[in-house]
Amino acid sequence: MSDFEIDEAMFGNKAQAAHSEMSLEEQLQMHQQRVAELSKDASTLDRARARLDVAELLLALERKEEAWQEGRDIIDTFLNQEAWQDAVETYNVLFQCEQPASLSALGQGVWLAVTFPIMPQTTITMLNHIIDETPADADGAAVAAITSHYIADLRSPEDKHESLTFLTSKILADVAKRHSDVETQEQMDMWLKKLELEDPKAFLPRLSMVIDVLVQDDWWFDREAVREKLPVH
Repeated sequence: MSDFEIDEAMFGNKAQAAHSEMSLEEQLQMHQQRVAELSKDASTLDRARARLDVAELLLALERKEEAWQEGRDIIDTFLNQEAWQDAVETYNVLFQCEQPASLSALGQGVWLAVTFPIMPQTTITMLNHIIDETPADADGAAVAAITSHYIADLRSPEDKHESLTFLTSKILADVAKRHSDVETQEQMDMWLKKLELEDPKAFLPRLSMVIDVLVQDDWWFDREAVREKLPVH
């Protein structure tokens, strides 16, 4: 875990953040019963969202293979329904399941989280996973950190802009410290310039390269077809 650990309650981990006197096992049983009792008229999207709650609880209980199966079963529904927030939350679960394809799930989730204007908190969480997975002296963590700060500044609602950009500034500073022992603002400015992290037109293509390394050829959706759904290509 990195030094700048993110509060999961702040970033949408419903299972672990739930304030309840019920144990996780009891919560799991409740959500599983909810899935079982869904009417035949329930939409595939509502059913998948109910199963996502189950997957998050299974993950919280360290039942990772079962959580993986739940997430893998529902991800196509979210992708087909263009429910991008739900899709990224599912990829977040799949990454944490520590299965052979979990790094691929991380890369795909980050691609969607940056491509679509989902909740900035979720995007920051996904990019922070890349930072945690990247060696201290590798540039990939720096690219993920500056993208996180860029997304926070670009997408945060007014009432959360200050807190989120403060968080991502801290993440960026910690990455710079571990990468090149950066401590002062002057050093930070030089570091950003040296690594070409000042312009999103430069660092976003580099993030794409990091994603390609994570996913390899294991994409579960057609990126070009998804890009066609964007207002501007």
